[in-house]
Amino acid sequence: MNRPPPHAPWHLAPQPHRWRRAGLWGALVALLLVAQTLLVALTLNYEESLAQEEADRVATEAAAEVRREMLGLVQTLQALAWVEGTPEPARAAAEALLRSRSALKRVEWRTPSMALTEAADTPFAPRLFGHLPRQSQQLDAELACTAATRSAAPAFSRSYFVPLQGGLGLETIDLCVPVLRGGREAGYLVGSVALGDILEAAVNARNLRSHEISLVEGDGTRLARAGTPRGVGIYMAERLVNLPGAALQLRADSGAGRPSLIPNLTTALVLGLSLALFGLLLLLARDVRRRAFAENALAEALAFRKAMEDSLSTGLRARDLRGVITYVNPAFCAMVGFSAEELLAGPSEPAAGAPGPGGAAFVPPYWPPEFIAQYQERQRLRLRSAPGAAGEARDPREGWETVFMRQSGERFPVMIYEAPLVDGTGRHTGWMSAVVDLSAQRRVEELSRQQQDRLQATARLATVGEMASLLSHELNQPLAAIASYASGSLNLMGDVQMQADPEMPTLLKGALERIAEQAERAGRVIKSVHDFVRRREQLHENLPAERLFEAVLPLARLQARKSGTRIELDLPTTGPNAGPNAGSPGAAGDGASPARAPRVRCDRTMVEQVLLNLARNGIQAMEGHTPPAERVLTLRVRQTHPGWVTLSVIDQGPGITPEVAARLFTPFFTTRPEGMGLGLSLCRTVIEQHGGALDHGPGPNGRGTEFRFTLPAPVPAETAAPSAAAGVVG
Repeated sequence: MNRPPPHAPWHLAPQPHRWRRAGLWGALVALLLVAQTLLVALTLNYEESLAQEEADRVATEAAAEVRREMLGLVQTLQALAWVEGTPEPARAAAEALLRSRSALKRVEWRTPSMALTEAADTPFAPRLFGHLPRQSQQLDAELACTAATRSAAPAFSRSYFVPLQGGLGLETIDLCVPVLRGGREAGYLVGSVALGDILEAAVNARNLRSHEISLVEGDGTRLARAGTPRGVGIYMAERLVNLPGAALQLRADSGAGRPSLIPNLTTALVLGLSLALFGLLLLLARDVRRRAFAENALAEALAFRKAMEDSLSTGLRARDLRGVITYVNPAFCAMVGFSAEELLAGPSEPAAGAPGPGGAAFVPPYWPPEFIAQYQERQRLRLRSAPGAAGEARDPREGWETVFMRQSGERFPVMIYEAPLVDGTGRHTGWMSAVVDLSAQRRVEELSRQQQDRLQATARLATVGEMASLLSHELNQPLAAIASYASGSLNLMGDVQMQADPEMPTLLKGALERIAEQAERAGRVIKSVHDFVRRREQLHENLPAERLFEAVLPLARLQARKSGTRIELDLPTTGPNAGPNAGSPGAAGDGASPARAPRVRCDRTMVEQVLLNLARNGIQAMEGHTPPAERVLTLRVRQTHPGWVTLSVIDQGPGITPEVAARLFTPFFTTRPEGMGLGLSLCRTVIEQHGGALDHGPGPNGRGTEFRFTLPAPVPAETAAPSAAAGVVG
């Protein structure tokens, strides 16, 4: 294959490749030319849009300022209209207003019939109506006053031109304010305003330096203007100035013309930089080619690594120094039942522990709720220990076993192997964990245990069978002999001829002695079994009932952990608020404290087996029927009678049907395929040997099943002696 080396110059490449590369470079040059043309066109368009936007802005601001100035005049004239009394105070106030408002040229007081009673002109300009009489130009003022009377508010007139001496003139607008005295119309106050002065007073100087501001009529006739430049007529904007009784059209005309080919220094710099960029592209082409080969190699390496991670059956999990998950592989997602997006979502709730973003502790969704506090403490200690520090809690290669929760709520055991995550610079950035699901291993172990239990049960049944055969064999011989001697004695007594025989009593005595011997032999067999039972009775001891629970709890919790069941211990409580329900979980009030558990007299080993069997039955009854969050097994003890103590095992399972309850204590009856059907029967036998009773019923809340049995409490004399002895020793 004629392929050039990766770093060969482009001119050494084969001919087809050269033409292809030349075509690509030509396309690049054409693209740059088109880009430069578009750049210039877009720059010109942008400059024009900026100029037009500036004109729009100036027009909007000027219209608002003119309206504000005109409304200010309305307010000042309204204040002047409230001046009462002799004309001198009103005239003085009007002259002060004319001196403060240069745009206000004249103030007139008129009667309701529009007759002029008083007038004042501005001192800064010739009299407004000095060239033409006022009567010839008061029609617009009369119309404004009529509108003001109708609306009971000030009103503006239409604008009109007032000629002045020297061929000059002013475009003027009248403002009519009704004057009220005692709630009745007393006349009008008319103010004449020069529109040109309004523009110069209202519009700010910055806008006047860049734009020509003018007031125009609807047909475009200009009424008044302000501003230094003359508008070019290219970038214009118009806004309507709404006034009470009238409306004015304001136009802003920019003094700027159309932009040149290179309108500003920025465009020139961009064009120059574009040419320099073309030169840089030539220099970067070789580097880009080299990078392409390196990127391809890196992509292949990343794809190979990802393929390996995705094909692993072991879950992989990465966490940063805050404990937040930063990476999971598909095997880990499938293990816990959550998607990668859900696991990488970040902190879910505030809690005390390793701080996450915003001060929240990250609680992964696969942590069981009952272990969150324990796991947070373990994570806090783990994340605070630096790699190789003296406080390192565990060798990463050893791993540890814990319990995770699937999305369905199922708990399952896992083995975690964790090691520090170090980046290329040697900085510790987090932790990398390998998570192994132990569910299958635990199922195999459980199956093996069940098989072992079956073998042991079979062995026990064989032992029972051998004992039964031995008893049958040992008892059959003396009983057969007794039956034979008794039958012979009856025959002797029934024979009439033998009744007169003097040896008859001797024969009967011998037969009865043989019967007595065989009966004694049978009694010895029974006594040997009875002695075996009596030896168990000699093992009875007095102990607190809680010790029975302490011996059973480790084994029960081992099975409960596999099914996600919680075990609660319910002992009696005493205190100032303890009542009839004292001892139930959460029933004791403030000040309540655990009391001394009642003492029982029993064979500790046998009763522990009873408790363990009942606890296992309760845990198995909740599997598959009760949600994991509601699986609670309660072990309870109560002193129900001075001579008896009641122990209860309460589950939250589906309960027992009447059909099953009728045969519950029948030997060899079971509802489980792997059961032998002897557990409850043997439990009842053990309890009855202690003199107690075993029964069952619904749970306290009407749900589940409660198995309870009674054990004898030691008499006071039996409990006093150990207490006295303890007092002497202590």
